[in-house]
Amino acid sequence: MNDSDTRPPIDNDPAPANEPAVQPEPAVAPKPSTSLDRELAETKDRLLRTLADMDNMRKRTEREVADARVYGISNFARDILGVADNMHRAMAALDDELRAKADEPTKVLLEGVELTERELMNVLEKHGVKRIEPLGQKFDPNRHQAMFEMEDASVPNGTVVHVMQAGYLIGERMLRPALVAVSKGGAKAQPAQATTANDNPRQ
Repeated sequence: MNDSDTRPPIDNDPAPANEPAVQPEPAVAPKPSTSLDRELAETKDRLLRTLADMDNMRKRTEREVADARVYGISNFARDILGVADNMHRAMAALDDELRAKADEPTKVLLEGVELTERELMNVLEKHGVKRIEPLGQKFDPNRHQAMFEMEDASVPNGTVVHVMQAGYLIGERMLRPALVAVSKGGAKAQPAQATTANDNPRQ
């Protein structure tokens, strides 16, 4: 028997037409680097924080410079107030009768003192120092220092009826409170009316 008689027959028939051909798998695209994106996001966040810090520092510096410009002379101005007080007391001690009886040189001297006092007040106001006269106003503990109470039924309780020493503001701050006497025995002071939306319309 020959070897050719025992070999299996070779199937040379093509694949059936109804079976789909095997397609090669598509190549998978590489994923983007998430670590690079995270690093960029962190760098952007640090940059924004740095810019915000720099802006806050600039605003704080501008505010401090403005405050120093306005309030830097507070100690000096407070010392000068003593001079202004003495000049004011000296002029207040001279009533109209004494002025009328004064001779001409004395009148000239008084006028010079008045001009000096007025010029001193103008210089203080030029540097943001303003005098407050609380006579007849309601007592404000933020601006007034009560020295004693006076019986006065003609005005509401808590009204400033006498000023012993004027107060001063520098900018929006209290440089020196006014020394005052406060009334008692009168009617109860009316509280300030609350401002409503209708009372204060938007501009």
